[in-house]
Amino acid sequence: MATIHDVARAAGVAPSTVSYVISGRRTVSAATRRRVQQQIRLLGYRPRASGLLERSDLLALLAPQRPGIEAPTAMRFTAAATAAARSHGLDLLLLTKDGDPGELREAVVGSLADGLIALDVTAADNRVPMLTALDRPTVLVGVPDHPNAITCLDLDFAAAAALCVEHLAELGHRRVGLVGPPPAVHERGVSHAARFRQGFLDSAERHGVLGVFRACGDNIQSCLDGLLDAGVTALVIQNEVALTPLMNELGQRGLVVPQDVSVIAVGPHGGDPCTLTTVEVPAALLGELAVEMVVDQLDGSSPAGIRLLPPRLAVRASTSRPSNRD
Repeated sequence: MATIHDVARAAGVAPSTVSYVISGRRTVSAATRRRVQQQIRLLGYRPRASGLLERSDLLALLAPQRPGIEAPTAMRFTAAATAAARSHGLDLLLLTKDGDPGELREAVVGSLADGLIALDVTAADNRVPMLTALDRPTVLVGVPDHPNAITCLDLDFAAAAALCVEHLAELGHRRVGLVGPPPAVHERGVSHAARFRQGFLDSAERHGVLGVFRACGDNIQSCLDGLLDAGVTALVIQNEVALTPLMNELGQRGLVVPQDVSVIAVGPHGGDPCTLTTVEVPAALLGELAVEMVVDQLDGSSPAGIRLLPPRLAVRASTSRPSNRD
């Protein structure tokens, strides 16, 4: 276990200076204080006294840049989280490093952040053990299989998928296609994609609907070919980047929405709100809530738990009864 002498040696100061930083009894320059705080966290030093380290007023947003991440969604989340942090007198520090957990730990500890928010959460997220060991207020935006008592926040994607299938089944559709995120997202086991897909397939089975799934990457034409060849009369599009190209491709093939193909868009904007039936992914609200939940943990007023926001289906002009029943 690290001692005060280990911290002093690593920071290049006297042990008394480390004590002053912890207790706040004497003035220490900002640069020295940050250096000492960084070494305390790097070495895992625990002061014997009850005094806590001075807060940095920084929250770290772990937003690794990985294939298939929808940049517009991430930007909406980040903008809202930044505004929410500012309202609490905090700064939001964006960490995009995507190395092994040891490298990420160094980046997090070096940032001196008081709390953490993590995006692109996967089912078997290898960041969870490291974040648990850091023992700082943390919110995962997504739900891994084993969150280890870390607070999780997200839309209830399984329920969102069920809403889509139920609506289309009630209209009479018996073959429904799901346009999912790119293959790289599913290969990583990203939480929201896996939960939506499973919710879609489970709901399709309950309603006697054939659910056809395609992970849609750059080849929009091939993705649509596979779905139409399966005889689908409706599409659920959970892919923000593919939405507009798919709608254009349907038009180029002479298919009219909703007369020929019904469409439900799942995303942070839902496409054109005047025409598309949507299930909104409230990226901005999630950003605000993630910050609020970290702040509550900093204040000691919030236990760990999983919070899933209930989805809402907004029925508009892009869904109707199928023209040809199966």
